[in-house]
Amino acid sequence: MKIWVDADACPVVIKDILFRAAERTKLELTLVANKSMHIPPSRRINFLLVAAGSDVADQEIVKRLSVGDLVITSDIPLAAEVIEKGGHALNPRGELYSSDNIRACLNMRDFMDTLRGSGIETGGPPALNQTDRKSFANQLDKFLATHAGNT
Repeated sequence: MKIWVDADACPVVIKDILFRAAERTKLELTLVANKSMHIPPSRRINFLLVAAGSDVADQEIVKRLSVGDLVITSDIPLAAEVIEKGGHALNPRGELYSSDNIRACLNMRDFMDTLRGSGIETGGPPALNQTDRKSFANQLDKFLATHAGNT
């Protein structure tokens, strides 16, 4: 199992949690982004720079994904593609997407896009807080304990 990170919009604090998890579990972690970013020196942590453009990083993750891999993303369409391909998707707030909930998440996303398109100001998600960070760390640990078997 590998861990992939849709890294352009992933908060630094979440990346730090992932870096520690990769070292602890000895799993390969790859951050995919269209701009350079610092990663700690580690043979388990990789960075893949992709061309600029809408969804280029998402497409690269889906292309390289293997069944059972984990993808960290807040991009719901990417999460849907990951699940369809047999992977797992976890967002930075600790919500594990699954075949049971991804359709509802996509529907809500589309509904909010429709509202915004009609001129209704919906606002964005609230800033990531300590509860979100703890939820992410707990869900990641639970997932890795179940799927990687070596945390």
